[in-house]
Amino acid sequence: MTLLGRLLNNRRAGETHTAWRLPNLEGPDTLTLTSEDFGDGQAMSLRHCAKTIGGDDVSPHLAWTAPPTGTAQLLLVVEDIDVPLAKPAVHCLALIDPAAGHLDPGALATRRPASGVRLLRSTIGRGYHGPGPIKGHGPHRYIFELFALAAPLDNTPTTTPPDRKRPRALLPTITAPVLARGRLTGTYER
Repeated sequence: MTLLGRLLNNRRAGETHTAWRLPNLEGPDTLTLTSEDFGDGQAMSLRHCAKTIGGDDVSPHLAWTAPPTGTAQLLLVVEDIDVPLAKPAVHCLALIDPAAGHLDPGALATRRPASGVRLLRSTIGRGYHGPGPIKGHGPHRYIFELFALAAPLDNTPTTTPPDRKRPRALLPTITAPVLARGRLTGTYER
């Protein structure tokens, strides 16, 4: 696997196609997103990594400053921007009640998400899927992006419910104004 990682070393998705760069998800960068488990730009522990590489796949603690008045939902997107694909891999996509204020470790678990958390489809499946980069590919950056939406993602009968859409189909179609947003980057390397 190390050889494959080295061969793909110059191939990375980058930030161009992240949720953060979508015109419909632009907004003031006024939310501060933090974690007790890692600092911005710092390494994530094996506990938060995929089981396929020996981790526990436990989503990290996340906390944020109070969203603006009028926030109907928070949208959390976790993306690996260093995956050797054309676009970042979405490791988690979730809607969160704006009254939550934080998520404890494991709150994004597929089988038992925390109260106020609604898990949507990610590239890999529902729920949190921790880092599991190819060995030898170098450091991967995992961007946790939080968006304060002025209106909930609706389930009108004329559209596919958000729960059923793939991330790359859902994210560009969000029409709710973004009142604030913030991001936090964790890293992991094998």
